[in-house]
Amino acid sequence: MTHLQAGLSPETIEKARLELNENPDTLHQDIQQVRDMIITRPDIGFLRTDDAFILRFLRARKFNQMEAFRLLAQYFQYRQLHLDMFKNLKADDRGVKRALMDGFPGVLDNRDHYGQKILLLFAANWDQSRNSFVDILRAILLSLEILIEDQELQIHGFILIIDWSNFSFKQASKLTPSILRLAIEGLQDSFPARFGGIHFVNQPWYIHALYTIIKPFLKDKTRKRIFLHGNNLNSLHQLIHPECLPSEFGGTLPPYDMGTWARTLLGPDYNDENEYTHTSYNAIHVKYAPSNIERECSPKYMKRSQSVVEPGTLMHQDHRDSENTQPLLALD
Repeated sequence: MTHLQAGLSPETIEKARLELNENPDTLHQDIQQVRDMIITRPDIGFLRTDDAFILRFLRARKFNQMEAFRLLAQYFQYRQLHLDMFKNLKADDRGVKRALMDGFPGVLDNRDHYGQKILLLFAANWDQSRNSFVDILRAILLSLEILIEDQELQIHGFILIIDWSNFSFKQASKLTPSILRLAIEGLQDSFPARFGGIHFVNQPWYIHALYTIIKPFLKDKTRKRIFLHGNNLNSLHQLIHPECLPSEFGGTLPPYDMGTWARTLLGPDYNDENEYTHTSYNAIHVKYAPSNIERECSPKYMKRSQSVVEPGTLMHQDHRDSENTQPLLALD
């Protein structure tokens, strides 16, 4: 084990070896080979090239060096193309702070039974008179920047649950193809995070229509990891154990407190709407001590469910809970 793997559990190191092709004996060589490719893109300003930073891109692309470099280049190119989005990207920026305080995103303290961090989005919380979509996206990207500092999450990854309950057609009309593509480019194409699943629950028909619009912009791997559960929480529980979920998703945890993550980032500034003094994400390193619940949801304590839904399949609506009972088609 090298110093770059310091702090990782033996189980995580073994998972990195088996799933990501991470070899401690060649780690520095792999990193250097990615770094050597930077000279091929003089049009991009690579503002950070240290070992620990490049390593997260290798992990995100299973140590395919060319793919890791391509992701690294896209990461900085996206930020060059959208300078306004990343100017003053701090938790106390006015727009970002409002989005964080409204629960964009929600971040559970515990992880799921595979060690993945669970992110939540309650779509109906989007007050369009208060938050722009871009500020919500900025808050999500800032949160991911902070979370990805945790090496365990670089290896285990994330899952995202989006609750569309009470999300109105008027709200959905603001999700134009251009801003949705902006989000896809920022999250799918330009960020070194592994997403094991993206779960839609309680989605109305017009969210299905939006999904059809954005589907061409999604990579095949991404499409196969999107699950549309409708009102059928049983199908969600086949993939994420109820012991790891708040009650809004049929879980055994208490209801999610929308201010939890915002308080973590803002600290004493949480209740102050006027003063903004918090440092940028470059100076923030959030470390999590595993809670009892997190330990109970870990692979060591929970066996993988034997009844899982095949990735890439849209869930059937629960006939008891929804009037939209027609079966949905499988993804490509």
